[in-house]
Amino acid sequence: MLAPIQTIARPVSSILPATTALAAKRTFFAPSEVYNKKPVIVTKKTGLDILNDPKLNKGSAFTADEKDRLGIRGLVPPRPQSLEAQYKRCKTNLDKISDPLEKFIYLNHLQNRNETLYYKMILENFVELAPIIYTPVVGEACQKFHKIFTQTRGMYFSTADRGQMAAVAANWPYDDVDVIVVTDGSRILGLGDLGAGGMQIPIGKLTLYVCGGGINPRNVLPIVLDVGTNNKELLNDPLYLGMQHPRLQGEEFHAFVDEWVSAITDRFPKAVIQFEDFMMPNALDLLLKYKDQICMFNDDIQSTGAITLASVLATMRARGGTFADIKKETFLCLGAGSSGVGVCETIVDCIVAEGATREEAYAQFYMFDHKGLLGKGRDDLLPSQQVFMRKEIEGGKTPAELLKKIKPTCLLGLSTCPKLFNKEMLSYVASYCEKPGIFPLSNPTSRSECTAEEAVEFTDGNLIFASGSPFDPVEWKGKTIQTNQCNNSYSFPGIGLGLVSSRATRVPFETFQVCARVIASLGTPEMLATGKIFPDLDNLRAVSLEVGIEVAKMAERMNIATQFPPKGMDWREWLKHNMWQPEYPHIVVKNL
Repeated sequence: MLAPIQTIARPVSSILPATTALAAKRTFFAPSEVYNKKPVIVTKKTGLDILNDPKLNKGSAFTADEKDRLGIRGLVPPRPQSLEAQYKRCKTNLDKISDPLEKFIYLNHLQNRNETLYYKMILENFVELAPIIYTPVVGEACQKFHKIFTQTRGMYFSTADRGQMAAVAANWPYDDVDVIVVTDGSRILGLGDLGAGGMQIPIGKLTLYVCGGGINPRNVLPIVLDVGTNNKELLNDPLYLGMQHPRLQGEEFHAFVDEWVSAITDRFPKAVIQFEDFMMPNALDLLLKYKDQICMFNDDIQSTGAITLASVLATMRARGGTFADIKKETFLCLGAGSSGVGVCETIVDCIVAEGATREEAYAQFYMFDHKGLLGKGRDDLLPSQQVFMRKEIEGGKTPAELLKKIKPTCLLGLSTCPKLFNKEMLSYVASYCEKPGIFPLSNPTSRSECTAEEAVEFTDGNLIFASGSPFDPVEWKGKTIQTNQCNNSYSFPGIGLGLVSSRATRVPFETFQVCARVIASLGTPEMLATGKIFPDLDNLRAVSLEVGIEVAKMAERMNIATQFPPKGMDWREWLKHNMWQPEYPHIVVKNL
């Protein structure tokens, strides 16, 4: 049996950066300031093969010289247009679409024919389009994947490929892969088992890696491990695109993943692998099994934990305190799955780093699942959940029964059940706590434990609000209460940038502590006074740069970095140099 997560030693305090007063030192840069030199792509493709490759296709932007060299004269309109002109035309067409899913489909088609133009579109309108390409709209796109599918993207490894995964991995046409996002589709957002339809999640995550972290889109790979589905509707749907048999379980499942890990790391030995939306206990088992073998992490357990910890630490600052005040908090967590356990373990790590024992840190938590409190008599808990069990309280009690006993100062919603943060709970917490942390983190919006409007109304505006899906600021009694998106889009792109730029061989737990402290330090006093704890999402690249720099420095300190800035460059310059921007490459044709 694998060791429970709490037994792993994590010398956090020895590797954390000094992040006090970071906000005063940070100057956000415009995207134009981080342009790399003009990219060059060498290919053996010509003619229609160029036009049919979204990584090479420039549509109407090919010059006369390129048309001759690439054998496409007469295959595209005669007058070349700039990327900017193409963008304006596509944005005009996109703006004519009102339905969010139809917008998603339009952008999906654009990505499949011209990646540079697609990423130009997203970067120019990131705040507007992030909810389209990712949560909440991506949830509906996953549910309807088999109905809206038109063109393949990424790779699928299915039960039909067992014994042949190395050969399947060899079919990917590009040798350089920096980041892989992989899912088995078993728990997509709060929507459950969507099987092969989960592919939209890795695609969406990698778009955020590119737009938020500057990872080169030529070097990313979305993957689905199709081990079947237990979704009865999909098992009986003739249009379903995945394997129509029950999910592999136990040893069969782990043998499947073992073969895939061996095949994919042999094919792409430098890739960072992000595991995404695996159900418990598989999510934690896989993390503990591979974390010391390959460069991997679990997004739901770890980078969600990092951004939630950042929210908590920033709340300490908003109250006028310091990060050390986290030792005084009492947490009520609704949800004990992979995300709930991962988030709380990450917070526990921070509390320990601030001087508490691990036992003292666990005592600050009250965790609930669909059966009630993780308490005395609950013999149905996984090892990772048992450390949060309140042995002095009978298990199964509801939050309402224990609310006045617990007196939480921070509410964590990871239940995927809407409206659990009700009027009674919110108004009570706000009655004794200055700026309680109200964090309904479940996605998509329909699964959020409360809305921003409800939280503001029931707390009378006395709160710090951060949610998994976006909510607009709330006007309340003549002032604007700012909302925050506690979404791991703030964390994993920068983590990926730092890991890729340093070619780290592993992703230690300390990575997520470093990430959280950096992000929590970015809010200025003026921002914090309005309830705003994070920079706007249109500054995501700036946030990712700061996170990436500290992650790369951490990798160097911990001797897991294998690549370093060239002579004359520091980590900041090196990471800025590495951040990809949407610019058409110079295409060179050679017989390779």
